[in-house]
Amino acid sequence: MNAKTQQRERSHDTILASAARLLRERGLAGAKVADVMRGAGLTVGGFYAHFESKEALLREVLRRASLELRTSLFAHLDEKPAADRVEVVLKRYLSARHRDETVRGCPLPAVVGEVGTTAPEYAVVVEEQVAAMVEALQCEVPEHDGLSKRTVAIGLIALMYGGLSLSRAVVGTPLSDEILKACRALGTHAARRGPSVTAVTPDGSSALPS
Repeated sequence: MNAKTQQRERSHDTILASAARLLRERGLAGAKVADVMRGAGLTVGGFYAHFESKEALLREVLRRASLELRTSLFAHLDEKPAADRVEVVLKRYLSARHRDETVRGCPLPAVVGEVGTTAPEYAVVVEEQVAAMVEALQCEVPEHDGLSKRTVAIGLIALMYGGLSLSRAVVGTPLSDEILKACRALGTHAARRGPSVTAVTPDGSSALPS
């Protein structure tokens, strides 16, 4: 790889890092090209040597940031007992540290409101990244009482994204920490509900426990 190619790759990564930071801080609309390039220490004129549009840039940012998040959430998970793995993911995501992280972390709470209203052009990439998260988490969900692993995984991810978003909305108040704790507790309870044990009644018939 020659020096010119190396420099281009470094500039590309710097632009992505700047855009990711602004995306988390300001949302999709607030991550303006001029501000992204200023944050990267580059001229606006150089933007189109790397991306065909702002939308192309932010799609790549969402994909890269989401992949980094999944890698972090599921790191060394195979070293944990199988029954504890979902709880570990919940604790990593629904943590005060993650809530307060403005440079790294999950990008979706900062953008899903816009995607559902003013920026539907990003819906495909959001669906893609949520689906990847579902696929990863459902592999760790234990057999469940009456629900498929996929259903449980989708419910837990909705709880995670929603809980983090609400916690950030009221950050600095006691309720913010309460939301994180409540979502972790509820998610752990839901994930640990294994298959029903069939109870036998005195007349010999079977009945599901209440």
